[in-house]
Amino acid sequence: MSELDEHALLKERIDQVLDEFITAEAQALADIDGCLGRVAEQLHVATEHGKRIRAAFCYWGWRGAGQPDSEALVRAASAVELVHAAAVVHDDLIDRSRTRHGRPTAHIALRKALTNRARPKAGARALAMLTGNLLMSLAGQLFTTCGLPGVYLSRARPLWGVLARELVAGECLEILRTGTEPDPEASVKVIRYKTAKYTVEHPLHIGGLLAGAPPRLLEAYSGYGLPLGEAFQLRDDLLGLFGDPVRTGKNPADDLAGNRPTALMAHTLQSAAAGERRELHHLLGQGNVSEQQVERVREIARRTGAVARVEDMITARLREAHEVLADADLTAEAHHALSGLATFATARHH
Repeated sequence: MSELDEHALLKERIDQVLDEFITAEAQALADIDGCLGRVAEQLHVATEHGKRIRAAFCYWGWRGAGQPDSEALVRAASAVELVHAAAVVHDDLIDRSRTRHGRPTAHIALRKALTNRARPKAGARALAMLTGNLLMSLAGQLFTTCGLPGVYLSRARPLWGVLARELVAGECLEILRTGTEPDPEASVKVIRYKTAKYTVEHPLHIGGLLAGAPPRLLEAYSGYGLPLGEAFQLRDDLLGLFGDPVRTGKNPADDLAGNRPTALMAHTLQSAAAGERRELHHLLGQGNVSEQQVERVREIARRTGAVARVEDMITARLREAHEVLADADLTAEAHHALSGLATFATARHH
């Protein structure tokens, strides 16, 4: 069976856990009052899409320490996907993104719950914020009720606080860096805290800690996970501008309209000619970026060599992850799976 087939089977199990859990929680919310139905619906919308790679890294962090397959562990791993769902709802709210996966984002969809009310946009943004908060809370609930022994859970529980703090730090860093002078190193730091750690390193550590992994293996998980997580987000930044929106589910103008401090844009601005920098500064942060303007940014990014530099950054980080993995003391099955996940995470088209 190929790595992709194995991941597809694991993804089905994770999808089932999330569907059953969110269905029950959404119904419990709607039962409080009928007007909460649209908020409850957004719990489904936020969790029904995803590659489930964060849960997969958690699963293989457990298996890599020598533990057997476990339905309780799959439930614990699925909780990490709820962290991601919460982050996406908050991210879309912060960035004022209107669509994701071809559907209205939470703060846009929830305007329907406030028809004929005063300030429906502000109310919908507040509802979206609370939806994201609830998803983060539900992540902890799913984790603590997954069915693993309490002594196992106690080993990993402190990491949840670290995960939340560093995820919020990354979001704050992105906001604080937005609109400032381009700085590729600062952009990578945003990537590390906003995405890399909670996408790869923390899930691996949670799985490893649940399994009782020794410190040396946890160090290997970090050595593999941090560069791979950065490579994952660097690929995401490239896809955000150059990817097919039908496949990525993202509007290619979003990063430009939000003036996000991506490494791609930092390298583009640093290497652009004076006239090109003026063009870019005029476009970045605009509310309505046209397809022509997006194509112009793509042209400048290619001409300056920024695209090639980001590709080189991805390649170097992927190589580093594979080198650490080769020396890691983990099961052969987990080594095979993590090697495949590394390629899957960085060579994707959506």
